[in-house]
Amino acid sequence: MDVILTEDVPHLGNMGDLVTVKAGYGRNYLIPRGLAVLATRGNKRELAHTMRQIEARRERLRAGAEEVARGLDGLAITIAKQVGEEDRLFGSVTNRDIEASLAALGHEVDRRRIIVKEPIKSLGIYAVPVKLHADVTAEVKVWVCA
Repeated sequence: MDVILTEDVPHLGNMGDLVTVKAGYGRNYLIPRGLAVLATRGNKRELAHTMRQIEARRERLRAGAEEVARGLDGLAITIAKQVGEEDRLFGSVTNRDIEASLAALGHEVDRRRIIVKEPIKSLGIYAVPVKLHADVTAEVKVWVCA
């Protein structure tokens, strides 16, 4: 029996895949739970249309992320913090601080997209990646000064 998966099913396939399963598994498990639909001509056509729409949306999101990345890539921001002995900061520079500095420059970026691998606790220049999309990453230079 051929079915089209409507959700990701472990050990079977991902959403949109056309898979062959035993009739009982399809009829008694996959279809009643809404994990799959029978692979008829109409459903195949609808699947193709839906996949085209999803792909177009993904491409628009990727293009938008690339546009934002062009504006962020190589951008240098300065963050001033209080310093103690041996140029150690009181606290650390977090992704919230970087988000606020970017917002002050007119770049709205969600703080969860800013990847600070380890806490920034001393003065210096740091390269901080900003993951805007699964395939698009920009790098921002962060100058930490007193």
